[in-house]
Amino acid sequence: MRRIVNQEIVGLNISPEKCVEWVRDAFMLKSECQLPAKISVHPSGNDFFTTMPCLLPASYRRFGVKVVSRIVSRKPALRSDLMLFDAESGELLALVDADWITAMRTGAVAASAIKSLRVSTARCYAFIGLGSTARATLRCLLAICRNEVLDIRLLRYKEQAERFAEEFVREAGVRFTIVDTAEELVSGADVVVSCITDAQGLIVEDERLFKAGVLVVPVHTRGFQNCDTTFDKVYADDADHIRSFKYFDRFREFHQFEEVLKGATPGRESDTERILSYNIGLGLHDVLYASRIYDML
Repeated sequence: MRRIVNQEIVGLNISPEKCVEWVRDAFMLKSECQLPAKISVHPSGNDFFTTMPCLLPASYRRFGVKVVSRIVSRKPALRSDLMLFDAESGELLALVDADWITAMRTGAVAASAIKSLRVSTARCYAFIGLGSTARATLRCLLAICRNEVLDIRLLRYKEQAERFAEEFVREAGVRFTIVDTAEELVSGADVVVSCITDAQGLIVEDERLFKAGVLVVPVHTRGFQNCDTTFDKVYADDADHIRSFKYFDRFREFHQFEEVLKGATPGRESDTERILSYNIGLGLHDVLYASRIYDML
């Protein structure tokens, strides 16, 4: 059994473009996988342990299970670990630090959804929750939107927005604005990306502030329930993973994201549709990433 740590994974210099490619590969073979819905337990408050298993298609000979946890008193609060098995022999191949995998596959999924479902004239991208997931999302988005100008709007919180902007300010085609309220953040934005891991109530109580044509991507799902029943379409990585949502049965129109990638559903059909994309990542992405990283090492 091999122990694979984040430093080894980072040392492979896997590009954001490659991360997006692996996400697409995973969605294209999703129907061939065994992918039970993730299971969460909650020790106290909003702390959680979530278990995410996936058996890849037979040609891969790989099974994996990731455990992601959030413990408020821990630094960092979010952590993830993955066990990778040979599906034929049952041998435990590797215990993998999955923090890099989690951030980059989540960012790649979000960026893929944005590229596929945004309005044709999208220019203003609003971000709330400016940790590693938001950084990964923007890196992947910049990688697949080269030669575009992206106006990035950030919500001020302590000094996070300034540090976030400073990290990316030298990237070509990106400009930053910092605002002070959630209402300012979403008003007029073409795309709203939320990477916060904990939300007490709604991010913006008046859903009318979300303009016609907006795409909202709540990466960690919280804070946008008032959009569930009023937006024109809702997309997600997998129906079973969000079936427990309070308003799932009241979505106006729902599709799984791979249907868009495979051409089975058209995705956005007009620049006035308001769309929610609950593309939060699957154990499938984690296990495929871990399998390919294992082979590379």
